[in-house]
Amino acid sequence: MKFLDEAKIFVKSGDGGAGCVSFRREKFIEFGGPDGGDGGRGGDIVVEVVANLNTLIDYRYQQHFKARRGYHGSGANRTGPSGPTITMKVPVGTQILDEDKETVLFDLTKPGEKIVLCKGGDGGFGNAHFKTSTNQAPRQHGEGWPGEERWIWLRLKLIADAGLIGLPNAGKSTFLAATSRAKPKIADYPFTTLHPQLGVVHVNEREFVLADIPGLIEGAHEGAGLGDRFLGHVERCGVLIHLIDGTQDDVAGAYKTVRQELAAYGEALATKRELVALNKCDALTAEDIAEKTKKLARAAKITKKSGNQVFAISGAAGQGITELLRKALEIIDQEREAAKARIETETMEEVHIS
Repeated sequence: MKFLDEAKIFVKSGDGGAGCVSFRREKFIEFGGPDGGDGGRGGDIVVEVVANLNTLIDYRYQQHFKARRGYHGSGANRTGPSGPTITMKVPVGTQILDEDKETVLFDLTKPGEKIVLCKGGDGGFGNAHFKTSTNQAPRQHGEGWPGEERWIWLRLKLIADAGLIGLPNAGKSTFLAATSRAKPKIADYPFTTLHPQLGVVHVNEREFVLADIPGLIEGAHEGAGLGDRFLGHVERCGVLIHLIDGTQDDVAGAYKTVRQELAAYGEALATKRELVALNKCDALTAEDIAEKTKKLARAAKITKKSGNQVFAISGAAGQGITELLRKALEIIDQEREAAKARIETETMEEVHIS
């Protein structure tokens, strides 16, 4: 299945059905009168979040979703049936944006969540509704209210606890394959990863979701390489794991390049907690590892007092990975607790205001 994380679609709910103009004409009924039923409601456009999807590929081949209008009313005070609802299924983490691609209408992060995107129009009244003591044979009826229509953008931001960032060929795919059962493509040329990959990492009898995104290069925020569009998939992460290729000469420059792209992207990515790891250490001598970790620590402003460190690892050889994952899990737990506290505070404030 192809990966698609963005799609523009047109949605339109159904118009309401028209009311009916009808009169009772039955044998032995002395006084008939109006009995036209109301029209039915138009169909709604509903968006449902499902847990077993991880792409928006369904909206590549169908971009228009139009619900049926409500059925017209009929005699004997029969209301027309409502139009059927159209349910659009999207993955967890999907955002619905307005046509300007900036205004976020809905942010869907929970499986099973449902929202009515476009409400169907109400049906028109039949002539029975207009009957009064002075207008006992009304011949007017309602045409039904129009439905809603709009162009929207669907944008998927994968739900992950930790995200892998770094330059192309930093060893991110190898790291993901070594720490989870994911099977990303691994090769010795840049941009092997063309779309985000997810893997479930097990450490300390716990697990968390790790996301690998295509590598960033200088000028990614201006569209260089694959650009920075995939950074949206690590916006929700609790911690970023920054891998640096230890076999290159300027490790500090590689670190600064990626950090500059994060700052240019915005969305508070540059302020997220980060773990820096010097990768491919199995190909380095002990002296090279010591020298390059020192350079990275200076570039990342990591000191002993901060309680952090530059991890020397090798995804291919499995060297130093467990220690790095344990530290990532520790930060993820802290971020989860902080998020939980924020939600509780906001709930209490809402209750107090109401």
